[in-house]
Amino acid sequence: MPLPADDPDIAAMRGFNRFYTRAIGLLGRYLDAPWSLTESRVFYELFAREGLTAAELCDELGLDAGYVSRILKKFEAAGWLARTPSVDDARRSILRLTQAGRAAFAPYDRASRDEMGAVLERLGEADRGRLVGAMGLIERLMTEGGEDVIVRRHRPGDMGAIIAGQARVYAGEFGWDDTFEALVAEIGAEFLKDHDPQRERAFIAERGGQVVGSVFCIDAGEGVAKLRMLYVDEAARGLGLGRRLVADCIAFARQAGYRRMVLWTNDILASARRIYQAEGFVLTAEDKHHSFGVDLVGQTWELDLLKS
Repeated sequence: MPLPADDPDIAAMRGFNRFYTRAIGLLGRYLDAPWSLTESRVFYELFAREGLTAAELCDELGLDAGYVSRILKKFEAAGWLARTPSVDDARRSILRLTQAGRAAFAPYDRASRDEMGAVLERLGEADRGRLVGAMGLIERLMTEGGEDVIVRRHRPGDMGAIIAGQARVYAGEFGWDDTFEALVAEIGAEFLKDHDPQRERAFIAERGGQVVGSVFCIDAGEGVAKLRMLYVDEAARGLGLGRRLVADCIAFARQAGYRRMVLWTNDILASARRIYQAEGFVLTAEDKHHSFGVDLVGQTWELDLLKS
């Protein structure tokens, strides 16, 4: 289903595009070159990659075949481009820059490299690694959908990752203080010390060896299960992971024989609330409170597990 036009994720992505264009200077990188921006893009692909065909250029850059053909003819006329028949298909030509073509583009390629180097030099080694890693994640998510996410039972070391992940998410997005991290640590420690594997379970979401989300099913007594510790790391959102975790938690609670599931959350956690509503939870109580350094409205939600 298409996202609504006012979806905040769309606004965030458009804002990032504008920021990135300004910060990196994508539109200004080749302003001093004697080519249009599109011609520069074609020139760069030919400079950086050997053995391209015109069809591959069109696919890579999303350009009209006639437009690319005119650019290539211009480059040939200037002595920058040569064509040789493909060994596999004589009807297709392999495109290669001539020595003159590589010499013409080399100064602009060096300028681009120097510009990127200047950006990276302003960062420390750790931040540079984080930046490059984040760019790799963006590329994977936008081309391949990212690495597969698995949901599994907890293992040694997971609890520390969950505590750190939840503290990072709620401090960064909602400004919650260290008392929230302390609460998460207490819940995690209690679970590790005293959980019943037949009645309680931690569901851990993992991608690429990293913990990126969790949810817990806890025995609240008298046939009631409590859903706790739901979170999804920012880097793993948009994959339906939150709903998957909640659905797995509910399925386990039903299998374990619980009659009802309850959870406590806060009204500012809108994404989580939408998941709970979609799964059939009903809001049963609200209360204003001051916790984690901020004023909040707490909410209690319940689900009848005996209904299909």
